[in-house]
Amino acid sequence: MRQHFISNDSGSPPEPDSVQPHLEEPQALDAYSRVVVRVAEKLRPAVVNLRASRDSAGRSATGGSVSGIMFTPDGFLLTNAHVVGGQERLRIRTSSGRELPGRVVGADPWTDLAVVQAEANNLPHAELGDSEKLRVGQLVVAIGSPFGFDSTVTAGVVSALGRSLRTITGHLVDNVIQTDAALNPGNSGGPLVDALGRVIGINTAVIAPAQGICFAIPINMAKHILPQLLKHGRIVRGYLGLHARTIPLRQSLARRYGLESQTAVEVIGVETGGPADQAGIQEEDLIVALGDDPVATVDDLHKILTELPIEQTTGVTFLRGETKVQRAVTPAVTPKEYPQRER
Repeated sequence: MRQHFISNDSGSPPEPDSVQPHLEEPQALDAYSRVVVRVAEKLRPAVVNLRASRDSAGRSATGGSVSGIMFTPDGFLLTNAHVVGGQERLRIRTSSGRELPGRVVGADPWTDLAVVQAEANNLPHAELGDSEKLRVGQLVVAIGSPFGFDSTVTAGVVSALGRSLRTITGHLVDNVIQTDAALNPGNSGGPLVDALGRVIGINTAVIAPAQGICFAIPINMAKHILPQLLKHGRIVRGYLGLHARTIPLRQSLARRYGLESQTAVEVIGVETGGPADQAGIQEEDLIVALGDDPVATVDDLHKILTELPIEQTTGVTFLRGETKVQRAVTPAVTPKEYPQRER
């Protein structure tokens, strides 16, 4: 490089900014494109389009179409609870154009997740990833059927983690993934995947007036509730009446109280008169244990609440400022669901 600069007729080296983009941008674009193409080719066969079954008069019970992602070869797929509504039967179309009958196995409005089974075997399916390993800025790809355009692929990044979102069913879902991958009506229920083609979220909503603000339910939340949905068709969980997010835990606090986790669950809202309120839990408290189980993430909290007996008092441990507090809390029966609104 030194010899080149000396022999250059202009007598001075070119500006670095004028050289580097010319040399590096094509390679960077090719690498990005290769990732998106590879993920799209891997996942598109497992992404399906869902429509309501027709009634006796041949009319569809609901308008439009939505998306889903198959996760087993015998046709089990994940989608959003709000897209299946009160349906029991659905029509499923694969990326190859194959039409399959399907049945709704179960739905959980509190996480806006549902399981549907296509009546077929040996179907292409996706691998479920680990949403707890996501990082802000990470490349993600979304695949779905916006406005009925099947197998549409968009790409973006993880914009934020740990958001709370009021879903179309009226429920507040914690620990939601925010992405700028372009989503539109019809993408709901489709997968959000990482650069290796592993499903890390189920796309659920967009902020209509905004650009590039979209949300997905983390796949680890789905993993926690899948056994109950498959077995019972619904989720029986305890209710604390609080809303929370996962945040880093100060190392000094973790060392002081002998906590192994690097994160805790911060309370961001307490419902008046609910079990958490009665136990004296307040906003900004950091929950680190429920019963005998440590709590490091919101997913941990949801999982424990599906396992603890309802209306049986248990201990809750949280940090308030620099102080460790232990209280008794009684998980209640989940209140009646909010009435559903139209999609």
